[in-house]
Amino acid sequence: MADLIEFGSAVYMEFWVSLASLLRSYTAAHGLNGNLQALVELGEETILVRHGSDWLELRRTGRHVAWHRSGGASGVLEFTEAGRLRSDTGEEEMDMMAEAWARELMQ
Repeated sequence: MADLIEFGSAVYMEFWVSLASLLRSYTAAHGLNGNLQALVELGEETILVRHGSDWLELRRTGRHVAWHRSGGASGVLEFTEAGRLRSDTGEEEMDMMAEAWARELMQ
């Protein structure tokens, strides 16, 4: 059982690092037209993305991810075993969620 818990923790950490990488890629892509850049900081439990005075903060506890935006929007998601993000309204691919966050942040 301990092996399963460790394996699960390692998998969710890999998903976490992948999510940060997707945010870096999508903020860079959305900033190309205006020569804009976002700063993406990755920690074991926190991802912080900043662009000017706007920011997105993600906090991970195991498989759960709480997100907050500078405008006051927030929510809670959960990594699935397939690497998607699940909310009360359904599941979304990680790259689609990262792209939406990046687009909103870089506008």
